[in-house]
Amino acid sequence: MKKITTLLLALFLCSLMAGSALAADTIKIGFNIPLTGEIPKVGESSKFAAEMLKADVNGQGGLKVGDKTYKLEFIYEDNESKAESAVAVAQKLIDRNKVLAIVGPNSSKQAVPAGEIADLNQTVMISPWSTNPDTTLDRPFVFRAAFLDPFQGPVAVNFAMDQFKAKKAAVLYALANDYSKGLAEIFKTDWEKKNGKGSVVAFESYGDKDQDFSAQLTTIIAAKPDFIFLPNNYNEVALIIKQAHDLGWKGPFMGSDAWGSAELMNLCGKDCIGQYFSTHYAAAGAKGKTKEFIDRYKAKYGYVPDDVAALTWDATRLVLKAIQNTGGLTGNLRKDRKAVRDGMASIKSFAGITGNMKFDDQGDPIKCAVIVRISDKGEFVFTKSVCPEGK
Repeated sequence: MKKITTLLLALFLCSLMAGSALAADTIKIGFNIPLTGEIPKVGESSKFAAEMLKADVNGQGGLKVGDKTYKLEFIYEDNESKAESAVAVAQKLIDRNKVLAIVGPNSSKQAVPAGEIADLNQTVMISPWSTNPDTTLDRPFVFRAAFLDPFQGPVAVNFAMDQFKAKKAAVLYALANDYSKGLAEIFKTDWEKKNGKGSVVAFESYGDKDQDFSAQLTTIIAAKPDFIFLPNNYNEVALIIKQAHDLGWKGPFMGSDAWGSAELMNLCGKDCIGQYFSTHYAAAGAKGKTKEFIDRYKAKYGYVPDDVAALTWDATRLVLKAIQNTGGLTGNLRKDRKAVRDGMASIKSFAGITGNMKFDDQGDPIKCAVIVRISDKGEFVFTKSVCPEGK
């Protein structure tokens, strides 16, 4: 009996060692993305870009880290476009899936609370698309690939003043969305600083799940602004613009990077033609590595990649670079996560397909924004680039 027990124990230990060796040859990265809910196209774009990059790396034999080469395993979890689900997904990826790092969430509404979980668990998280400062603020394990709203807000202000010769602005934002509310407030502060107190003639909000914006739009139109600023997700933008036109609004809109989904024109159609928004890159007219990415993505998935796809490509490449910067993995997950964090923090500059970027001590990139115009063909056409001072 003792011999049988010893034999079983030996077999058990061997199986553990085998599993351990197998796991040691694979790097697991989690993706906390919205595959369902309000903005499923965002999750799809992220997953498609990540799958294309994973195929590239694994097709070349894997990722070389120190003197070993590892296959990549990407684990995609649906946060349902909800803050509470994003928190649960982050915890699951860390505790159950035991990922080395996390890409996402994208929207600040999910990225801000999920970032707290990642930081508390000392696991690197990088958000491709979140622009709210709170995502990374005082969180050494949390990074991003997108510019910040304190930069984006004044970009929208300056462009609207120049393009529309505007003196009076109106804003309609989502009260429950950290991104929308934060950017609206930054825009209002900067606009009134440059145009005088009261020059934002209407500052209206709406609740979660609202579909009818006619009351807010009636108030806005009655205030006679020169344009309407919409720092809102693409699905809401389509509804708002259509309803504004139905109410007789003929003036321009100015949008933000949350407009930049490939789904916008499918939902908005001709109502969005001629409008402008700030974003991370312009697909139309792209060159070099950016054009190569766009052409490959379009050939594989059938549509032009939006800014979320491009930013996910950059964010995931940043994670891979950080892993390589460790010089080698130990197999101790806690130590390796810390090493990846140090490897990420050591990246001082990065040439991404959404532009060249440098990182500050909060893990935020200093990079340029792009203003695009929606053409008659529904393409997002480059209008101008706006860079931070000194870049």
